[in-house]
Amino acid sequence: MANVRHLLKRQNINSAVKALIAFALPHRCPECGVKVSEHGFLCVTCWGDVQVLAPPFCVRCALPFDYSTEIAEPVCAACLQYNPAFDWARAAVSYEGLGRSLVLKLKHGGTSMIVPVMARMMAGSVRQLQATLIIPVPLHRWRFLKRRFNQSQLLAERIAEYLDVPVNVFALKRRKATLSQASFSRKKRFKNVRGAFEVPPEMKAVVKGQHIMLVDDVLTTGATAASCAKALKKAGALSVGVVAFARVGDPAAP
Repeated sequence: MANVRHLLKRQNINSAVKALIAFALPHRCPECGVKVSEHGFLCVTCWGDVQVLAPPFCVRCALPFDYSTEIAEPVCAACLQYNPAFDWARAAVSYEGLGRSLVLKLKHGGTSMIVPVMARMMAGSVRQLQATLIIPVPLHRWRFLKRRFNQSQLLAERIAEYLDVPVNVFALKRRKATLSQASFSRKKRFKNVRGAFEVPPEMKAVVKGQHIMLVDDVLTTGATAASCAKALKKAGALSVGVVAFARVGDPAAP
């Protein structure tokens, strides 16, 4: 009985501390700053400005279709032509409007409020898909030193908590620095990241036999994700899927 009373007392203290923190530091919408009831959520107004991705979209690269289709698992023309190395891809929102704004805020260091929001939405988009290990798309060490954080890693760690799937941030390495792909065509993007990633020898046993969920902030042509998937499958991964927060609706031309 004493143990029960002690446990109840601790729970009451924890609840009181949480209430005090919520009163002193109220949860706020990461976009507009308005108070929200719980950490990790947008306010109602901002939520209404997000273009959440919903079917129909390509099951291989998450590209949304402009028309409805009766095909159960539609595949876009680009994936039929290029056959990306990853097995599936999903994205939470479209890379425009508020979706784009959140990505840019994350890249520029606004991590503490934005990561929970983005990761929660990403986890919701892949909850029904198979994954036994989560791996973030890695930064090259020089870019990491300059930025001081890897946004994909922050998202991956939080998604792992939401999905209760283990995460390993060392299983994939960017072996060479690559040029910024913002102005590149699809063909140049794939060429730019060819052979850019590898699974370190000591990590191959970790990757082998796993169903990998690769995490990135934005998915455009899928060139980076495809290069990562090739390295992971070469190391023995059974499958590789990709989840991004935002999907660019009009990828670079061929």
